[in-house]
Amino acid sequence: MKALNILFGLLLIGHSAISQGLNNEVIRANMLVDWERAKVYTKEYLDAMPESGINFKPKADMRSFAEQMLHMSQSTMTVISIATGTEPLYQDKVLEKMKEYKNKAALTKLVMESYDYAIQSIEKMDASKMDSLIRRGNYETDQFGWLNKAFEHQTHHRAQTTIYLRLKGIKAPNEKLF
Repeated sequence: MKALNILFGLLLIGHSAISQGLNNEVIRANMLVDWERAKVYTKEYLDAMPESGINFKPKADMRSFAEQMLHMSQSTMTVISIATGTEPLYQDKVLEKMKEYKNKAALTKLVMESYDYAIQSIEKMDASKMDSLIRRGNYETDQFGWLNKAFEHQTHHRAQTTIYLRLKGIKAPNEKLF
């Protein structure tokens, strides 16, 4: 079964980096397309939530919609900075605790800024070093692995906010797989 899953996965990405020669420049180009798509998708989530729902929490011990987005944004900038060697924005702040970003306009601006930071950092990085190992704490992987972790994390937290929208009676944006 595992072999079938691997084969299926390879068939799905047949028109992506592998079929184009799987070199670091192609991988970076594909990542940039995915980050641009993720930015548009996340903006749709931010646009869908009305101002009255920005600080909504499904339960008292959970993050609010804004806190999910702020956590996602700060983590994106942190992990991208590890991957690319760039200076992270807001590094001495805990964004999800800051009241000034818990309104729709300020939240949207900051979240879009985090995507722009990721995109610009990936554009400027030296793609020839994508297989260079980078250690942070107890975790070590190559630059490519750190970039993937950043993308995976933002996807995870945006997906969590689907429930927030649904609990407010709002239809979540349609998936943007392509």
